[in-house]
Amino acid sequence: MGVTLDDDARQYLAAFEDVTDVSGQDCLVTDAPAADADERLTVVVSSGQMSEAIGPGGRTVKRYEERVGKPVRLVEDADDPEAFVANALSPAAVYNVTISENEDTVAYVEVAEEDRGVAIGSNGRTIDTARTLADRHFGIDDVQLI
Repeated sequence: MGVTLDDDARQYLAAFEDVTDVSGQDCLVTDAPAADADERLTVVVSSGQMSEAIGPGGRTVKRYEERVGKPVRLVEDADDPEAFVANALSPAAVYNVTISENEDTVAYVEVAEEDRGVAIGSNGRTIDTARTLADRHFGIDDVQLI
């Protein structure tokens, strides 16, 4: 399933690759849920390259945030949809992801009770991003926490 990026996302992804020397698979620009919050970028990092993207003490990703002037969240790519959805909800502790294909394709995610808030995120931002990315990369219509 191919991901189509708009011009802004392509520029952010090119800048990410320039600053980090790491391949990015996708870049999602999400609007702020509240008037006092900033836009946020979510970059899908090639599988196995997350530590290089973060850098020692987080310096590499911080350098990228300074360059683009926005907070950045990194998600590690995965070959299978279950691992990808779990990565998109990180740092929440995900126990299990089950993909159900009936009329819609839904990922049911079992998370630690104490991490439900982390998986949902402020104003639902984390789970909304996970839903968008899961749809873009695997055609998953919805992500539900159980």
